[in-house]
Amino acid sequence: MTPRRRTPAPPREDVLAAAMAMIAERGLEKLTMAALGQEVGMSSGHLLYYFRSKDELLLRTLEWSEGRLGAERARLLARPGTARERLDGYVGLYVPDGHRDPHWTLWLEVWNRSQNAGAEARDRQAAIEGAWHRDLVALLAEGVSRGEFRPVDADRYAVRLRALLDGLAIHVAIGLRGTGRSQVLDHVREFLDGTLAKGV
Repeated sequence: MTPRRRTPAPPREDVLAAAMAMIAERGLEKLTMAALGQEVGMSSGHLLYYFRSKDELLLRTLEWSEGRLGAERARLLARPGTARERLDGYVGLYVPDGHRDPHWTLWLEVWNRSQNAGAEARDRQAAIEGAWHRDLVALLAEGVSRGEFRPVDADRYAVRLRALLDGLAIHVAIGLRGTGRSQVLDHVREFLDGTLAKGV
């Protein structure tokens, strides 16, 4: 009897990319283990073996997506130009593209589920947040040291700016009327002009 050849499982990154693509195309509610398994040619049981639960799948997918965004953010922050130009780029990367932006849809779901998550999952979310925060603090401190920005406590200012960005970004992601991406970017530019410009 000829032994059956096992089909190799796709690399884990391919599974995470497929999960992100499904969220973008069909919405988070359509992302089930069974549907994802069908997409990547794996059984839902096989997926559960790798990811243990849908919560873990979502968090891993977020970490994968954040890894790609982190690389893009690093390229953006390494560009030549003023600190303000790069700060505007940071904000543009932070704010969702529009209603049901897949990355923000995933973020909101992971945040929601984190209420009942264990300490390890919350620590992993904090690590994602921390990377955004550290990059922003470094950029603000550079702008202050170059004399582009008025003297501010970079860490405290970053906390407040990210709170503003999170609040406005949620409005964009859920499609709240009157708060599209362009309006939010205008609000943030006005806030930065009023709080960072020299002589204000």
